[in-house]
Amino acid sequence: MKILVQRVLQADVKVAQKKVSAIGKGLLLFVGVEQGDTKLEAEYLAKKVIALRIFEDDAGKMNLSVKDIDGEMLVVSQFTFSTAARPQEANELYEYFCEYISNNWKQVKTGIFQAEMMVSLINDGPATFMLQK
Repeated sequence: MKILVQRVLQADVKVAQKKVSAIGKGLLLFVGVEQGDTKLEAEYLAKKVIALRIFEDDAGKMNLSVKDIDGEMLVVSQFTFSTAARPQEANELYEYFCEYISNNWKQVKTGIFQAEMMVSLINDGPATFMLQK
């Protein structure tokens, strides 16, 4: 499983020119499920994302998590890479990841699996990180 994490001031997802999700300050997550991934990888990375300290504290150091800043998360499926899992398997694990994140943080929104989405964002930093398990 791979997750591209972007620290954003705002982000949104449109499908067929209609906005389906939007967030303010927080994290935009592009989640890619690979062949052979399990719920263990999903849980591990979900916990890591929630605890990831990439927001600046009062001293200007990256020392705060999305929870610390009361931020939001937007989770978007990303399956256009060579080791991606098949759609049904990928969707099940993507949904599990989203549910796990939602159960552990209140401000989570999603894109639409397998839809052609237009993602807009204002990257804060820019600060972009790749997580993989």
